[in-house]
Amino acid sequence: MKQFFEFEADFVASLRCIPMIVRFKLDTCGVKLKLHHWHNFKQLEKEILVNKPCETTAQITEYRQYLRDLVYDKTGEYPKDLDIDQQPLWFKIDSIPVDIQKKVKEFDFELKLYQWQNLQPLQRFALIKLSRPSHENNNFIPALKEFNLL
Repeated sequence: MKQFFEFEADFVASLRCIPMIVRFKLDTCGVKLKLHHWHNFKQLEKEILVNKPCETTAQITEYRQYLRDLVYDKTGEYPKDLDIDQQPLWFKIDSIPVDIQKKVKEFDFELKLYQWQNLQPLQRFALIKLSRPSHENNNFIPALKEFNLL
């Protein structure tokens, strides 16, 4: 799996922001990591969170425990839990999420179902996160271009 997207290039060398691959893993293991937690981590710890597997049940459990312990060691507090969606939108390929449909329409573009189906789960995850109304959305168009959708 590709670790970083091109639209993240301005911060991945320093890992000053939480990259999509880690955000994907956070949603997978059910941990709400705040940016101030992330900023307390050393570069090597951030790299471990990028590279540490989080796919099988055992890996997810191990990732979650490692992350929770790391946050506690650095801040004296445990991160909050997130509800884990048993059927996350980025794994559903039978329809395009409404927020994405709305966002592409803002740019006079239509995302076709076959295009959505041809994306990798991490790419779909990124588009979902970048299309949320509460998100800045600065990287939405660059992501569409990077994923060869525009």
